[in-house]
Amino acid sequence: MSVTLANQVADVGAELRRWRTHRALSQLALASRADVSTRHLSFIETGRSRPTPDMILRLAEELQVPFAEQNRLLLSGGYAPRYESRATDSEQLAPVMAGLRQLLDAHTPFPALLLDDHWNVVDANEAVDTLFSGCAPELLEPPLNVIRLALDDRGLAPRIRNFDTWSAHLLHQLHQRVLFTRGDPMLEQLYAEYAGPGHQRISRPTGDPVLTLEITLNSTELRLFSIASRIESAADLTLDGLHLETFLPADDQTRQVFDNLS
Repeated sequence: MSVTLANQVADVGAELRRWRTHRALSQLALASRADVSTRHLSFIETGRSRPTPDMILRLAEELQVPFAEQNRLLLSGGYAPRYESRATDSEQLAPVMAGLRQLLDAHTPFPALLLDDHWNVVDANEAVDTLFSGCAPELLEPPLNVIRLALDDRGLAPRIRNFDTWSAHLLHQLHQRVLFTRGDPMLEQLYAEYAGPGHQRISRPTGDPVLTLEITLNSTELRLFSIASRIESAADLTLDGLHLETFLPADDQTRQVFDNLS
Protein backbone atom coordinates (compact mmCIF):
# COMPACT_ATOMS: atom_id res chain seq x y z
CA MET A 1 0.00 0.00 0.00
CA SER A 2 1.45 3.39 -1.00
CA VAL A 3 2.07 6.09 1.60
CA THR A 4 -0.72 8.26 0.14
CA LEU A 5 -3.26 5.43 0.16
CA ALA A 6 -2.23 4.39 3.67
CA ASN A 7 -2.80 7.94 4.88
CA GLN A 8 -6.22 8.03 3.23
CA VAL A 9 -7.27 4.75 4.84
CA ALA A 10 -6.07 5.97 8.24
CA ASP A 11 -7.82 9.34 7.79
CA VAL A 12 -11.22 7.94 6.85
CA GLY A 13 -11.01 5.32 9.60
CA ALA A 14 -10.12 7.87 12.25
CA GLU A 15 -12.88 10.19 11.07
CA LEU A 16 -15.47 7.40 11.18
CA ARG A 17 -14.32 6.59 14.69
CA ARG A 18 -14.74 10.25 15.71
CA TRP A 19 -18.30 10.27 14.35
CA ARG A 20 -19.08 7.01 16.16
CA THR A 21 -17.73 8.41 19.42
CA HIS A 22 -19.67 11.63 18.91
CA ARG A 23 -22.88 9.63 18.44
CA ALA A 24 -22.06 7.68 21.63
CA LEU A 25 -22.13 4.30 19.88
CA SER A 26 -19.93 1.31 20.65
CA GLN A 27 -18.23 -0.59 17.84
CA LEU A 28 -20.60 -3.47 18.51
CA ALA A 29 -23.69 -1.23 18.24
CA LEU A 30 -22.55 0.38 14.97
CA ALA A 31 -21.44 -2.93 13.48
CA SER A 32 -24.82 -4.44 14.28
CA ARG A 33 -26.71 -1.52 12.73
CA ALA A 34 -24.55 -1.52 9.59
CA ASP A 35 -24.58 -5.34 9.30
CA VAL A 36 -20.79 -5.70 9.36
CA SER A 37 -18.54 -7.62 11.73
CA THR A 38 -17.04 -5.83 14.71
CA ARG A 39 -13.63 -7.08 13.56
CA HIS A 40 -14.04 -5.49 10.13
CA LEU A 41 -15.22 -2.20 11.64
CA SER A 42 -12.24 -2.22 13.99
CA PHE A 43 -9.89 -2.77 11.05
CA ILE A 44 -11.49 0.17 9.20
CA GLU A 45 -11.20 2.52 12.18
CA THR A 46 -7.57 1.63 12.82
CA GLY A 47 -6.57 1.91 9.17
CA ARG A 48 -5.82 -1.81 8.71
CA SER A 49 -8.59 -2.18 6.12
CA ARG A 50 -9.62 0.17 3.32
CA PRO A 51 -13.41 0.66 3.22
CA THR A 52 -15.20 0.76 -0.13
CA PRO A 53 -17.30 3.84 -0.99
CA ASP A 54 -20.47 1.86 -0.26
CA MET A 55 -19.14 0.82 3.14
CA ILE A 56 -18.25 4.43 4.00
CA LEU A 57 -21.75 5.56 3.05
CA ARG A 58 -23.38 2.66 4.90
CA LEU A 59 -21.56 3.52 8.11
CA ALA A 60 -22.14 7.24 7.61
CA GLU A 61 -25.88 6.67 7.15
CA GLU A 62 -26.10 4.73 10.41
CA LEU A 63 -24.14 7.50 12.11
CA GLN A 64 -26.49 10.15 10.66
CA VAL A 65 -23.58 12.03 9.12
CA PRO A 66 -24.77 15.06 7.11
CA PHE A 67 -24.36 14.82 3.33
CA ALA A 68 -21.58 17.41 3.19
CA GLU A 69 -19.58 15.44 5.76
CA GLN A 70 -20.27 12.20 3.88
CA ASN A 71 -18.62 13.79 0.85
CA ARG A 72 -15.60 14.67 3.00
CA LEU A 73 -15.43 11.10 4.28
CA LEU A 74 -15.37 9.81 0.72
CA LEU A 75 -12.64 12.28 -0.23
CA SER A 76 -10.56 11.33 2.78
CA GLY A 77 -10.89 7.71 1.68
CA GLY A 78 -9.66 8.55 -1.82
CA TYR A 79 -13.06 8.47 -3.55
CA ALA A 80 -15.15 10.99 -5.45
CA PRO A 81 -17.93 12.84 -3.57
CA ARG A 82 -21.39 11.33 -3.96
CA TYR A 83 -23.71 14.30 -3.35
CA GLU A 84 -23.88 17.39 -5.53
CA SER A 85 -24.67 20.91 -4.37
CA ARG A 86 -26.81 22.90 -6.80
CA ALA A 87 -28.01 26.49 -6.61
CA THR A 88 -31.67 26.86 -5.66
CA ASP A 89 -32.30 28.59 -9.00
CA SER A 90 -30.67 25.79 -11.04
CA GLU A 91 -32.64 24.08 -13.78
CA GLN A 92 -32.32 20.67 -12.07
CA LEU A 93 -33.95 21.91 -8.86
CA ALA A 94 -36.63 24.01 -10.58
CA PRO A 95 -39.48 21.45 -10.24
CA VAL A 96 -38.74 20.87 -6.55
CA MET A 97 -38.40 24.57 -5.77
CA ALA A 98 -41.66 25.27 -7.62
CA GLY A 99 -43.40 22.63 -5.52
CA LEU A 100 -42.03 24.12 -2.33
CA ARG A 101 -43.19 27.56 -3.47
CA GLN A 102 -46.70 26.16 -3.94
CA LEU A 103 -46.65 24.88 -0.37
CA LEU A 104 -45.65 28.33 0.89
CA ASP A 105 -48.45 30.03 -1.06
CA ALA A 106 -50.99 27.39 -0.02
CA HIS A 107 -50.29 28.21 3.63
CA THR A 108 -51.48 31.82 3.14
CA PRO A 109 -52.84 33.74 5.04
CA PHE A 110 -50.55 32.33 7.73
CA PRO A 111 -46.75 32.77 7.72
CA ALA A 112 -44.57 30.12 6.07
CA LEU A 113 -40.84 30.14 5.34
CA LEU A 114 -38.38 27.94 3.48
CA LEU A 115 -35.12 27.89 5.45
CA ASP A 116 -31.67 26.44 4.85
CA ASP A 117 -29.74 24.47 7.48
CA HIS A 118 -28.40 27.71 9.00
CA TRP A 119 -31.92 29.16 9.39
CA ASN A 120 -31.42 31.61 6.51
CA VAL A 121 -34.57 32.43 4.54
CA VAL A 122 -34.58 30.93 1.04
CA ASP A 123 -38.21 31.83 0.28
CA ALA A 124 -41.33 32.93 2.15
CA ASN A 125 -44.95 33.82 1.56
CA GLU A 126 -46.47 37.32 1.84
CA ALA A 127 -47.72 36.79 5.39
CA VAL A 128 -44.11 36.71 6.58
CA ASP A 129 -43.61 40.30 5.36
CA THR A 130 -46.43 41.36 7.66
CA LEU A 131 -44.94 39.51 10.62
CA PHE A 132 -41.47 41.01 10.01
CA SER A 133 -42.68 44.59 9.54
CA GLY A 134 -40.89 47.15 11.70
CA CYS A 135 -37.61 45.24 11.92
CA ALA A 136 -34.36 47.07 11.20
CA PRO A 137 -33.64 47.09 7.44
CA GLU A 138 -30.12 45.70 7.92
CA LEU A 139 -31.56 42.56 9.53
CA LEU A 140 -33.83 42.01 6.53
CA GLU A 141 -30.97 42.06 4.01
CA PRO A 142 -29.92 38.70 2.53
CA PRO A 143 -29.01 36.37 4.03
CA LEU A 144 -31.99 36.97 6.33
CA ASN A 145 -31.48 34.76 9.36
CA VAL A 146 -34.65 34.09 11.36
CA ILE A 147 -32.87 33.23 14.61
CA ARG A 148 -30.91 36.47 14.49
CA LEU A 149 -34.09 38.35 13.56
CA ALA A 150 -36.01 36.82 16.47
CA LEU A 151 -33.34 37.36 19.13
CA ASP A 152 -31.97 40.77 18.13
CA ASP A 153 -33.26 43.92 19.85
CA ARG A 154 -33.55 45.54 16.42
CA GLY A 155 -35.69 42.69 15.19
CA LEU A 156 -38.65 40.83 16.65
CA ALA A 157 -37.33 40.55 20.21
CA PRO A 158 -39.08 43.65 21.65
CA ARG A 159 -42.43 42.39 20.28
CA ILE A 160 -42.14 38.82 21.57
CA ARG A 161 -44.11 38.75 24.83
CA ASN A 162 -42.74 35.38 25.97
CA PHE A 163 -39.19 36.19 24.86
CA ASP A 164 -37.41 34.18 27.59
CA THR A 165 -39.26 31.01 26.72
CA TRP A 166 -39.14 31.47 22.94
CA SER A 167 -35.46 32.45 22.86
CA ALA A 168 -34.60 29.44 25.01
CA HIS A 169 -36.50 27.25 22.54
CA LEU A 170 -34.60 28.68 19.56
CA LEU A 171 -31.22 28.42 21.28
CA HIS A 172 -31.96 24.83 22.25
CA GLN A 173 -32.74 24.00 18.60
CA LEU A 174 -29.58 25.77 17.48
CA HIS A 175 -27.43 24.01 20.08
CA GLN A 176 -28.82 20.62 19.06
CA ARG A 177 -27.94 21.37 15.44
CA VAL A 178 -24.40 22.38 16.46
CA LEU A 179 -24.03 19.04 18.23
CA PHE A 180 -25.56 17.08 15.35
CA THR A 181 -23.13 18.60 12.82
CA ARG A 182 -20.15 18.23 15.17
CA GLY A 183 -19.57 21.96 15.31
CA ASP A 184 -20.65 23.63 12.06
CA PRO A 185 -18.68 26.96 12.20
CA MET A 186 -21.57 29.15 11.01
CA LEU A 187 -23.96 27.60 13.54
CA GLU A 188 -21.40 27.92 16.33
CA GLN A 189 -20.90 31.60 15.51
CA LEU A 190 -24.65 32.22 15.51
CA TYR A 191 -25.02 30.41 18.83
CA ALA A 192 -22.16 32.39 20.38
CA GLU A 193 -23.82 35.68 19.39
CA TYR A 194 -26.87 35.11 21.57
CA ALA A 195 -26.18 32.29 24.03
CA GLY A 196 -24.31 33.84 26.93
CA PRO A 197 -23.08 31.67 29.82
CA GLY A 198 -26.29 32.27 31.77
CA HIS A 199 -28.82 32.21 28.94
CA GLN A 200 -32.38 31.22 29.77
CA ARG A 201 -33.20 27.53 29.57
CA ILE A 202 -36.51 26.21 28.31
CA SER A 203 -39.02 26.43 31.12
CA ARG A 204 -41.24 23.50 32.01
CA PRO A 205 -44.62 23.10 30.25
CA THR A 206 -47.32 25.47 31.52
CA GLY A 207 -50.29 23.33 30.53
CA ASP A 208 -50.62 24.52 26.93
CA PRO A 209 -50.57 21.68 24.37
CA VAL A 210 -47.73 23.32 22.36
CA LEU A 211 -45.11 26.01 22.87
CA THR A 212 -46.41 29.19 21.23
CA LEU A 213 -44.79 32.31 19.87
CA GLU A 214 -46.58 35.20 21.58
CA ILE A 215 -45.96 38.35 19.56
CA THR A 216 -47.62 41.72 19.03
CA LEU A 217 -48.60 43.01 15.60
CA ASN A 218 -49.90 46.59 15.44
CA SER A 219 -50.64 46.43 19.19
CA THR A 220 -52.61 43.18 18.74
CA GLU A 221 -51.45 40.12 20.63
CA LEU A 222 -50.92 37.03 18.47
CA ARG A 223 -50.27 33.43 19.48
CA LEU A 224 -48.74 31.08 16.89
CA PHE A 225 -47.30 27.58 16.95
CA SER A 226 -44.85 26.25 14.37
CA ILE A 227 -44.48 23.05 12.37
CA ALA A 228 -41.20 22.12 10.64
CA SER A 229 -40.88 19.62 7.78
CA ARG A 230 -38.03 18.40 5.58
CA ILE A 231 -37.61 16.61 2.25
CA GLU A 232 -37.04 13.03 3.36
CA SER A 233 -35.84 11.75 -0.03
CA ALA A 234 -33.32 14.52 -0.77
CA ALA A 235 -30.16 13.40 -2.60
CA ASP A 236 -28.71 16.89 -3.10
CA LEU A 237 -26.73 18.94 -0.57
CA THR A 238 -28.90 22.01 -1.05
CA LEU A 239 -32.22 20.19 -0.77
CA ASP A 240 -31.01 18.15 2.20
CA GLY A 241 -30.48 21.37 4.15
CA LEU A 242 -33.89 22.89 3.42
CA HIS A 243 -36.88 22.77 5.73
CA LEU A 244 -40.30 24.39 5.78
CA GLU A 245 -41.28 26.34 8.87
CA THR A 246 -45.01 27.02 8.94
CA PHE A 247 -46.93 28.94 11.59
CA LEU A 248 -50.55 28.37 12.57
CA PRO A 249 -52.85 30.36 14.89
CA ALA A 250 -53.12 29.09 18.45
CA ASP A 251 -56.33 31.02 19.15
CA ASP A 252 -59.30 32.55 17.33
CA GLN A 253 -58.06 36.13 17.65
CA THR A 254 -54.83 35.30 15.83
CA ARG A 255 -56.74 33.46 13.12
CA GLN A 256 -59.03 36.44 12.58
CA VAL A 257 -56.13 38.89 12.34
CA PHE A 258 -54.45 36.93 9.56
CA ASP A 259 -57.75 36.21 7.82
CA ASN A 260 -58.37 39.98 7.68
CA LEU A 261 -54.91 40.62 6.22
CA SER A 262 -55.47 38.29 3.28
